[in-house]
Amino acid sequence: MSPRRPLQVGVGLAILLAGTSLVLFWLFGSGESTANPNTSTTLGAIDSTTVPGTSSSGTTTSGSSTTEATTSTTPTTVIPSHEWVDRQSVGRPWGTQVEGLLTFRGNPTNTYYGEGPVPTTPAVAWRYPDSPMCSSSTDLGVTSTWCGNGWTGQPVIWERDDGVTEMIFGAYDRRLHFVDAETGIKTRDPFLTGDIIKGTPTIDPDGYPIVYFGSRDNKIRALALDRGEPVEIWSFEVCLPKPSCPAPSESVAVEGQWNDDWDASPRIVNDIMFEGAENGWYYIWKLNRGYDGLGLVTIEPELLFSMPTYDDALLAKIGPAYPAISVENTSAVFEGRVYFANSAGRVLGLDITNIENGEAPIVFDYWVGDDVDASIVVDHEGFIYVSAEYERYLQQAQEVGQLVKLDPYTDGDPWVWGMRSLTTPPAKGGLWSTPALGDGVLYAVTNKGFLVVVDQATGDEITAIPLPPGSWSSPAVVGDNLIVAAQDGAVRNYDVTDPRNPVIRWTYVLGDGGHLESTPAVWKGMIYVGSRDGYMYAIGDQ
Repeated sequence: MSPRRPLQVGVGLAILLAGTSLVLFWLFGSGESTANPNTSTTLGAIDSTTVPGTSSSGTTTSGSSTTEATTSTTPTTVIPSHEWVDRQSVGRPWGTQVEGLLTFRGNPTNTYYGEGPVPTTPAVAWRYPDSPMCSSSTDLGVTSTWCGNGWTGQPVIWERDDGVTEMIFGAYDRRLHFVDAETGIKTRDPFLTGDIIKGTPTIDPDGYPIVYFGSRDNKIRALALDRGEPVEIWSFEVCLPKPSCPAPSESVAVEGQWNDDWDASPRIVNDIMFEGAENGWYYIWKLNRGYDGLGLVTIEPELLFSMPTYDDALLAKIGPAYPAISVENTSAVFEGRVYFANSAGRVLGLDITNIENGEAPIVFDYWVGDDVDASIVVDHEGFIYVSAEYERYLQQAQEVGQLVKLDPYTDGDPWVWGMRSLTTPPAKGGLWSTPALGDGVLYAVTNKGFLVVVDQATGDEITAIPLPPGSWSSPAVVGDNLIVAAQDGAVRNYDVTDPRNPVIRWTYVLGDGGHLESTPAVWKGMIYVGSRDGYMYAIGDQ
């Protein structure tokens, strides 16, 4: 049985309380509880209704719920919160120590997109910096000039104790930038790395003054933010096996299959950091955060677990034509599991309940048939939604689909539904963007150039709204607003009061119409988004 579906398993459970005439029935139907209406449920701070279940790999997993029956006329079911990302955190900001949009898609289930209000009469409040953020970078032997912010490129925001709302983002000028979110004025000197920064940083969710981020210079870093200017206090480097690689050490890994960049946003839960790299490996660290005798923040990461996300069988499936094996998506964590995928289409779930002892067995393993760069989304029932590209043109991708709903707890076929976004070679289809979870629907942006509204339960395509082809930015839902940035340089705001029928409220073109590839951040009256024209923009009301 699924630990996330006590109301959907199709089984009846009767509990007879001795000495009373009360019989409590839990009847599991098609999504609605038919429990005794006189039975009250007292939730913990975060609801975590779970039942022991079996993974798709056949490994038995144990649920973490506790049910307490009483002999009063109104029995109470006490459901404690799960220590590893409870279901009630879906759609909510992460953590209680820091207010802000702290990581890519806001929380460990990739379902929090910011806080309103959203501008109603859009205008540029500020543009940063004075000149375009550009540099040259070499990708697989090809050197070119990169400007601005690209995929995923979402800025992160935190409310500092001194009253400053600070925005942090990486850019194609090889720097991590620090900006006053209200004024657009630099708050600290940028931190220079050895190559461009494509991904989204993570601000420590537990109140430690640290920001974590990866760069194309092969390093993932932690910077201390309590020393005036940002100071690097830790880094870890990967290097594909070659003569120029440094000797392996605690801070350098010489291993991999494809590339040695870090694009994923570091995911931090319970002092543990989860991160995949473009070398095709996955890493889990214990951070061991603290403070020294002077009161300055410290970090002593210990690598608890690492694994290649590929094997010979997977390499044989994808063939030699496009042998890319990397992990570029940001991990999703939900009730004792971490989910991620690689560019060969392998979707993995690890049991992390004993990670402190270095154990993270695979409990879910599924192949969608093509590159998964977008991050996995988890709903409050534990279903996962995987967005795949369509560029290998394999039969598995044609059969499974490019926006796929999976049940990672079943011992049968986990495929629930798949929406297909196919094109004829050599045109690429599928999704580079991470979908947004709405009210009973998913909002997805396809590479073919559509904003697609998909029924969350059935996978039916409700509507498809044309967008410019090649749009990779992930949409954001805040209140009854759906914010979409697109390839034509325009930010669009749709009214989703009716979640199934988005109605355009406004369209606003930034700058000279440069490509908007990065994901927008919404925070208290502003929309922040980086453009390939070289600048970061803040959109407010006129």
